[in-house]
Amino acid sequence: MSRLFCICFFGTKIYPIFARMSKNENIMNKVLIIDDEPQIRQLLARILGLEGYEVLQAGDCKAAVKQMEYSPNVILCDVFLPDGNGVDFIKTIKKISPESEIILLTAHGNIPDGVQAIKNGAFDYITKGDDNNKIIPLISRAMEKARTNGVKNRPEKETFQQYSFNSILGQSKPLLEAIALARKVASTDVPVLLTGETGTGKEVFAQAIHHESKRNKGNFVAINCSAFSKELLESEIFGHKAGSFTGALKDKKGLFEEAHNGTIFLDEIGEMAIELQAKLLRVLETGEYIKIGETKPTSVNVRIIAATNRNLPEEINAGHFREDLFYRLSVFQIHLPPLRERPGDIRLLTEAFVQSLSEKMTHSSKTVSKAFIDMLEQQEWKGNVRELRNVIERSLIVCENDELHPEDLPIEIQNAAFKEKSSNNSGFELSAMEKRHIARVLDYTNGNKTEAAKLLKIGLTTLYRKIEEYKL
Repeated sequence: MSRLFCICFFGTKIYPIFARMSKNENIMNKVLIIDDEPQIRQLLARILGLEGYEVLQAGDCKAAVKQMEYSPNVILCDVFLPDGNGVDFIKTIKKISPESEIILLTAHGNIPDGVQAIKNGAFDYITKGDDNNKIIPLISRAMEKARTNGVKNRPEKETFQQYSFNSILGQSKPLLEAIALARKVASTDVPVLLTGETGTGKEVFAQAIHHESKRNKGNFVAINCSAFSKELLESEIFGHKAGSFTGALKDKKGLFEEAHNGTIFLDEIGEMAIELQAKLLRVLETGEYIKIGETKPTSVNVRIIAATNRNLPEEINAGHFREDLFYRLSVFQIHLPPLRERPGDIRLLTEAFVQSLSEKMTHSSKTVSKAFIDMLEQQEWKGNVRELRNVIERSLIVCENDELHPEDLPIEIQNAAFKEKSSNNSGFELSAMEKRHIARVLDYTNGNKTEAAKLLKIGLTTLYRKIEEYKL
């Protein structure tokens, strides 16, 4: 069972910082909002929905228990509910899922409620208003920890299969070369720098390196360096001492401590403030760092895997990245190829995504037509494997048959393929003009075929026939 992470809201004030939540790229993306005020729920649902989360809602404890059957990973819960109290409800959540991580968001510095929440099983608490700028980093940290703890509780064989190099799909030469390098470095303790475009699977490689290393019994802790300001990132990574700044009510362990005897993955390392780079360099050289507000160093035994989509030598020349840190991080560098350099893997990836996503979305097993694959292979895939997965998921939602066809793809992909085909003289033919016009109308209606048929002033059956004829 996946871990749950809960925030209990005291009062009804909503802070705009929620709008800055960065998308979590792992599989944990379900959020349950428990609040008896519909406007609060809808506002939060919209904000979280825009961030890519699947949102569930409940107006009281009873409804929340039913929604928990859908295994939400995050629960946002008001304290004052029609049929219960959020602090007491923590006990119920613990019974349903003993693995829960619970963070209490208190109002007006309500320390007694915070203390009681900790006794009831909450992981932490912060004060609303004074600490509202810490909510998002805390959510990010909890999500990463939830994934790590979830991995711990899975059977060892299942965990190894999911995170081993064998789980990385592809047979292209550049990908196999990258896997071969990663396998060689996995058994060592040297730092690794993963480079490549966004969406090429850098975190997947980092997970595989960790789980096939001698540190696989320890934690794998990941953080996106671009998601935090300098001050918040320093606190998240290195931790702080109580009283070191306003709102620091208790000592806080940093992610390096969480990753002790394990691996820390620093994604988007090129975004780290240059002041923090010096502190990271000290960890690499001595295994020590000083927490915010501390005077004595903290020692850790951690392997560092970093990743970036930036050209770090160029960043060094621009004065944005330390050259000495670059050489320490890039002891072993692996470049992950973009999807356009491995088109032969698109069919394999597509079929795997269709199978796994169909099961997740409770669809019956679906097949993939050759025309569907052909159209996918024509794309540039600037978002790489992540973009391909998103397209497959969208196509499964709109598909009404047992086989995926080109018309199930987003209209922009259909249009791009159409433009490619019509770049020769056939574009002057009457049928080509009709095809192009229908495609433009479908684009205008965002793929709504009923609305498109009305604008074209033809029957819906005729439109479907022409879509099939023109392979739109």
